[in-house]
Amino acid sequence: MDIVTLIDFSVLDFIQAHLRCAFLDILMPFLSTLGAHGEIWILWALALCCLKKYRKEGICILIGLLLGLLLGNLFLKNLIARPRPCWLNPEVPLLVSVPEDFSFPSGHTLSSFIAAFLLTKTNRKLGYGAIPLACLMAFSRLYLYVHFPTDILGGIFLAAAIAYAVWHGKAWWEKTHSYKT
Repeated sequence: MDIVTLIDFSVLDFIQAHLRCAFLDILMPFLSTLGAHGEIWILWALALCCLKKYRKEGICILIGLLLGLLLGNLFLKNLIARPRPCWLNPEVPLLVSVPEDFSFPSGHTLSSFIAAFLLTKTNRKLGYGAIPLACLMAFSRLYLYVHFPTDILGGIFLAAAIAYAVWHGKAWWEKTHSYKT
């Protein structure tokens, strides 16, 4: 086992040994379900699309989520094919069903942070509300023993890159497609 995987398992084992409790055993599966398939972030983006002032930003979030799905969940997960911690150590009791797809990057984290980063660019107050929720969703994946910490970090870094590209793509589009009357 390589050093990164040893460190990953050390963090996961620490969480299992020192943070597991009845309250979090209820909260973490709920948060994980809330972030599954990015539904909460899609709804948030669609709500922004309904407001003329934030329509472009809502569309940016939807584009970012689509890019995250394509690049992270469909391409990188299958390319890297990293096993999940619950596959490698099935002795840890799970509070959720065993996921069937690969581990890297975390799709929950990826979609949560794409939305949170783009919401922060749209409206700091919205973003500052979304960032703690994204962090909790990412932590839930560790607590539930279905992702390694490096899967979470990979999801955050990929989310930052996608959010940056989408936001700057929006700025480029607006600059090159503005019509002077």
